[in-house]
Amino acid sequence: MDKLIVSLSPHVHGGDSVKKNMYGVLVALIPAFLVSLYFFGLGALIVTAVSVAACVSFEWIIGKYLLKRTTTSITDGSAILTGVLLAFNLPSNIPVWIILIGALFAIGVVKMSFGGLGCNPFNPALAGRVFLLLSFPVQMTSWPAVGQLTAYTDAVTTATPLAIMKGVINNAPGFSIDQLPSAMDMLVGNNPGCIGEISAIALLLGLGYMLWKRIITWHIPVSILATVFVFASIMHWVDPAKYADGLTHLFTGGLMLGAAFMATDYVTSPMTHKGMLIYGVCIGVLTVVIRLFGAYPEGMSFAILIMNAFTPLINAYVKPKRFGEVARKKK
Repeated sequence: MDKLIVSLSPHVHGGDSVKKNMYGVLVALIPAFLVSLYFFGLGALIVTAVSVAACVSFEWIIGKYLLKRTTTSITDGSAILTGVLLAFNLPSNIPVWIILIGALFAIGVVKMSFGGLGCNPFNPALAGRVFLLLSFPVQMTSWPAVGQLTAYTDAVTTATPLAIMKGVINNAPGFSIDQLPSAMDMLVGNNPGCIGEISAIALLLGLGYMLWKRIITWHIPVSILATVFVFASIMHWVDPAKYADGLTHLFTGGLMLGAAFMATDYVTSPMTHKGMLIYGVCIGVLTVVIRLFGAYPEGMSFAILIMNAFTPLINAYVKPKRFGEVARKKK
C-alpha cells in the first residue's frame, strides 16, 4: 500500500496573517481614495467615514452583545475594509441613513449571521451595495458631476459613461457613443460614478501594489479584464455604432474596482489557480452580458455575487494538490 509522508514540525512560517493582508489591501486603496477626494471632495469624505464607522460599530455590537464573544474581530481590519469597499460602491451624495442601512446589511446579515470572517458565502460590501441598489434605486443611481468639492446631498447630477452606453444600446433619444468621456478622463477619474470606481489608473496602481506584495495573485483580475476586453471588442466589431469598444468597458463602471479588490476576496473566491481562472472568466462574461443585454447598466456586482455562489462548486471539482509525497514499498 502507498503511504502519505508529511514532515514533522517545526514548519517555516510565511509571515502572512489576516490582519497584515487586510491592512495591505487598505494601503492599496489609498490612491483611489485620494482621487475620490480630489473629484468629489466633502461628499466622498462623508460617505467613506460614515461607512467605515458604521461597519466597525455594527461588527463590535453584534459580536459583543448578540454573539456573546469574549473578543471581537474589529482590530483585524476586515470591518474597516468592508466599510471602505461599501463606500467605494456608493455615489458621493448618498444620504447617511442609507449608508447605515447598507452597513448593517453587509455586516449583520451577510457576514456575522454566517459566523463572521471566513464563513460568509458572499462578499459583504458587494451584497450591501446590491441590497441598497434594489431597495433605493433612485438614490443609488443619482450621480453627482465631478468637481463639486463642497457639495453633498445638493450636488448637481449627470449621466455616467455606463448610463450613456446603456442609452445607446436601448436606442434612447439623446444618447450617442460620442458622448462618452475620453480615455484619459476615464483613466484619471474625471467622470461621474461611484466614488471609488472612477479612476482606472488609481485602481491599477492598487492592483500592482497587491501583486507586488503578493497579497493576491494575477489569476482572477487578469482573467476578468481579459475576458471583458475580448468579449466587448467582439461586440464592438459587430456593431461599432451600438457597442462601445473593449478599452471603454475596462475603464468604466466598477470593473477595475471589482476585478482588483472584490472578486479577489479570499473567503468568497476559489482556492486553486485553475479555479480562479474559471471564476474570473465567468465573471467577465456575466459582466458584459448584463451590461449589454440586461436591465442594469452595470453588471460587475451581480456577476461577482453570482460566482460567489458557485465558488464551493468550483472548489469541489477543481481540487488543490494534496501535501506530502507518496512512498511506495520496496518489492
